[in-house]
Amino acid sequence: MIETLKSCQIRYAEVTVQDIPSVLDRLRSIAGRSDSSIVCFDADKLAGQEHAHMALWYAQRSFSSDDAISNSFEMEALLYAAGTRQCSIAVSFGLHEGKNCLYICCCPAPTGIWDELACILAFCDDPGDTITSEKAARLADLFGISHEELAAVGADRIKDLVLERVALLNVSK
Repeated sequence: MIETLKSCQIRYAEVTVQDIPSVLDRLRSIAGRSDSSIVCFDADKLAGQEHAHMALWYAQRSFSSDDAISNSFEMEALLYAAGTRQCSIAVSFGLHEGKNCLYICCCPAPTGIWDELACILAFCDDPGDTITSEKAARLADLFGISHEELAAVGADRIKDLVLERVALLNVSK
């Protein structure tokens, strides 16, 4: 298990987005007033909250060691979530038009930030780490996990294989 994140909090939320730049501007405004970073992960592309946690942890570690791939903490976290060095792929792990199920991450999470975010997002109970067969197929496709890999470790270990891809981004840096 990875170390504890420094002052980050993660919550699950839903929002319907019609204009991505407008929503991002509102989030950046809240983050700026709060001296925080706000990262939105598309929960449908993550293998649970631990996946978001791990991406944030690696992003924090990269920035604290001056070894970051990107210029912003938010993009660094998306790169780790996607397990890639390609920003064009990583952005697809964030907000998209239409209904979004998200892991919203605030680093740090000062008093009042969640109340401000509640004006934009609807916080919900986290659905947990249950991975349906449909989601498992999506994750395998997103992370290049072959049928042979799944057969070797067992289809129920898709989450482990995804988290391995996140960790392997450090090797390719």
